[in-house]
Amino acid sequence: MIIGNGGIALELVYEIEGCEVIWVIKDTAIGNTFFDAGAAEFLTSKLIAEKSEAKIAQKRTRYTTEGRKKEAQTKGNAGNIGSALGPDWHEGLNLKGTKEFSHKIHIETMCEVKKIYLQEEFRISKKKSLTFPRDHHNQSVTTDKEIWPVYVELTNGKIYGCNFIVSATGVTPNTGPFLCGNNFDVGEDGGLKVNDHMHTSLPDIYAAGDICTASWEPSPVWQQMRLWTQARQMGWYAAKCMAAASVGESVDMDFSFELFAHVTKFFNYKVVLLGKYNAQGLGSDHELILRCTKGQEYIKAVLQNGRMMGAVLIGETDLEETFENLILNQMNLSAYGEDLLDPNIDIEDYFD
Repeated sequence: MIIGNGGIALELVYEIEGCEVIWVIKDTAIGNTFFDAGAAEFLTSKLIAEKSEAKIAQKRTRYTTEGRKKEAQTKGNAGNIGSALGPDWHEGLNLKGTKEFSHKIHIETMCEVKKIYLQEEFRISKKKSLTFPRDHHNQSVTTDKEIWPVYVELTNGKIYGCNFIVSATGVTPNTGPFLCGNNFDVGEDGGLKVNDHMHTSLPDIYAAGDICTASWEPSPVWQQMRLWTQARQMGWYAAKCMAAASVGESVDMDFSFELFAHVTKFFNYKVVLLGKYNAQGLGSDHELILRCTKGQEYIKAVLQNGRMMGAVLIGETDLEETFENLILNQMNLSAYGEDLLDPNIDIEDYFD
């Protein structure tokens, strides 16, 4: 059972093969952190597909920990924890089960975990668990006769037995070790407030990544999200600011904070999120232009007053550089209307 609807859950659900997976999400659609309902529907069709496919090539730096491969082969080192930086965290793990199928996933929406029972606790409770749902259309439920190591009761009243539970319910700033005895300014989300040089409210103390809350006036097309890419950018920039401060120099705000950009892979699709990709903070005063080719690509452009404010690109669209430039230069696109995403017009070449 996988609990959560963020990046880790999205990756795991697809990467685990040969194993029945129950995915518990508190939202109506998958990937709510990143996608609207349309993109979620586009991706869900990939989950239902039985056939395993060739993994897309990675064109980025890979992160591993020293000696990881040797550790992965030694069962005695199973307790060792490796690097969690970036989407390579599961590289050393074997995520293939014993079953012959590729994916078999059942999604429980609009619910959370109510209670977890160990095997003996569940036996004493005299409650009944459900079998893995075999058919999306057939809603009849049957009691599970199999005995499982752990059982999960959901807030929708259903109980499932499983081998293990993965909790992937999001990120909370881990400020605990630093707050005691110190007078940090703390943001509403619990992070340490930092200014535009990653400096906290205490002298000579800097913070970056999940632990901090960006408290400067952000660019209109940037927002903080607790993602590995942003943590890396913040860490790099914080080091630069610290080095400059130590010799009495000042540095300009790093370019990576001009435009929100996150590139990753979900369900074997390349995924690029740019700017206000879900119209965050734009209110109702915006329009969406969509293009979708089932099984191939999903493109969404977010426009406000004729200017592009954000975009979601799923699949090999080759539009990320063009859209990045259109968001940054704020060119008025009103004249193009829906033709902006016309597949017969090579906008990449047009706006080059």
